[in-house]
Amino acid sequence: MKKAERIERLEDRLKEAGVLHLSDAAEHLGVSEMTVRRDLASVPHLFSYLGGYILPVGGERTTYRLDAEADTHAEAKDLACRKAARLVEPDDTIFIDCGTTTPRMTEYLPVSGKLTVITYAMNVAERVMKRPNTNLILLGGLFHASSQTFSGDEALRTLERLGISKAFLSAGGLHSQHGATCSNFHEVPIKQAVLARAGLSYVVIDSSKLEKIKPAFFATTDQFDQIITE
Repeated sequence: MKKAERIERLEDRLKEAGVLHLSDAAEHLGVSEMTVRRDLASVPHLFSYLGGYILPVGGERTTYRLDAEADTHAEAKDLACRKAARLVEPDDTIFIDCGTTTPRMTEYLPVSGKLTVITYAMNVAERVMKRPNTNLILLGGLFHASSQTFSGDEALRTLERLGISKAFLSAGGLHSQHGATCSNFHEVPIKQAVLARAGLSYVVIDSSKLEKIKPAFFATTDQFDQIITE
């Protein structure tokens, strides 16, 4: 298969899937991962490569903005986070996801014992850094202003060296058939890496997100130990 044909097939596959892991792309095209990387490098106007995932250019952008979502369903988000925080025990190492719901958990976390919080979201980190008896691990990389998050291989490599007792994930939609989805494709690799490493995983959402579907899929519902809403 010639390069032009591989690129065309990759474009078609991404139109269906939205995002594709490098290994899946190589298998789909019947070539090595190195060949796919070379193809991607030759057409930077068509594809983005983030944290092992291939996206169409512009696919990492979204109309979602954190400031626009902050006050939506505020009471329901707060109630869900109160319930989630009660699952945290002293000396836990927890992951808190990005968004406008999960950061509210920081107000209700236990103050006894030594807590460690892992995040890739600035709005979570800014709250955690003010807490007593709390270690903060902020995953770095490329900063996305619209969601106040970081992404990239650096964050994924850091996660490989960490143990996570409990993970509290956010989602833009949670559908009984189509699973957990979000608005930003760059969040997918980190969410999936966290799910793979956490002892217990929870999705924390307000009930308006139930049976909704956003463009970026990251987990099936059975990957969560519990679904927490208001």
